[in-house]
Amino acid sequence: MTELRAVTAAGERVSAVLHRERHEPGAVELLVSAAEVWRLFPEIGATGTAGMDALLRALRAELDRDPPGEDSACVVTWPSRDAEAIRAFLDHGLAPMTALAVRTAPPEPVAELPGVTIRRARPEDFDAALDLALEIFDYSTLVALPRREETAEVLAPDLRRKLDQGTAPVWVAEVDGVVAGLADCSWVDVTADSGAAELLPLGSWGYLNNVGTARELRGRGIGRALAGTTHEYFRERGATGTYLYYNPPNPLSSVFWHRQGYRPLLTIWEVRPASLLR
Repeated sequence: MTELRAVTAAGERVSAVLHRERHEPGAVELLVSAAEVWRLFPEIGATGTAGMDALLRALRAELDRDPPGEDSACVVTWPSRDAEAIRAFLDHGLAPMTALAVRTAPPEPVAELPGVTIRRARPEDFDAALDLALEIFDYSTLVALPRREETAEVLAPDLRRKLDQGTAPVWVAEVDGVVAGLADCSWVDVTADSGAAELLPLGSWGYLNNVGTARELRGRGIGRALAGTTHEYFRERGATGTYLYYNPPNPLSSVFWHRQGYRPLLTIWEVRPASLLR
């Protein structure tokens, strides 16, 4: 962990903590992360664009002293509505790769779809559910981190455990008896001493981890029905709200989740590899 200090052109002092993370091969974090991450935690007060610009220049100087490898990224998590900071991120080559979005509104009624059945996933759905999860990852790789060779091996154990135990909130959509949609969810308790408290208000939250529909059946309302089912499930059990991560550059999810009532709370800005930071 390193402390960075910088001064704006107007003489305002700003600081940040720089944390370096390294993920070993096979780590679940590698599904959505570079192997080497330079994570910046800025403290810019009211200095706006100038303060963030100064800290990113300081980060660039730090990278020059210890050049990162190819499988690396510079990452900053920042409030989504802070437009002044956004200007600095763009100027330094960072892109809005991931957004944490929340939904607290009451769920809308789930419309019935002729020929479509939404039900809890069972152990015998494992192969079809894993195929769908991989298909979702494949599409995301068009706008996010390239899919790693070990993605299936990393995803499989947790998915199999959920289906075998039958207690996790995981649903599938069937069309003519064939699994055509997946909603892999879980509960997350946000307490004052938990790491999640840095991102979300305290409470018991429903987390939508992996939701998608088979490519050939998109546009029929299956994804909306799956999302509605999960929202109703968590509401009935007293959840504070639901949350998820989506990729803003993704032309499907960035539109779909806003229509389901989600609003971005925090945006994760990245540049990969880290050496491309300007």
